[in-house]
Amino acid sequence: MYTNILVPVSFEAERDVDKSIDVARVLAGEGAQIALLHVVEHIPSYAVSYMSQEYVDEASRAVQAELEQMAEGIENARAVVIEGHSGRSILDWAGKNGVDCIILASHRPGLQDYFLGSTAAQVVRHAGCSVHVLR
Repeated sequence: MYTNILVPVSFEAERDVDKSIDVARVLAGEGAQIALLHVVEHIPSYAVSYMSQEYVDEASRAVQAELEQMAEGIENARAVVIEGHSGRSILDWAGKNGVDCIILASHRPGLQDYFLGSTAAQVVRHAGCSVHVLR
């Protein structure tokens, strides 16, 4: 059983967050901490000038509220929103926070994933802890 579980949350339609949360509950030891983490990708400089800071701030608050709602029914869970590159940020956050298990939902890889690499593949290759990938 794990004591500090990280569940990265993507709001893409093909990702099953509920399944990841269910697996986290099963793998959690008594008193385990579960973090629901969403990484907001950096907005490219050419696009940021078209968005007001208020819009960006409101979007971040909406994501935080959604994660907090997901975490409400989970014992010892918390919602975390950070900014950065998804794969690197998940790995950095896991390392800094003593995570011993990452549970992530994956999608069926497309052609672009073979050339660029998916977030799940990057996390699996470089994580310093157990990683469970769900399809």
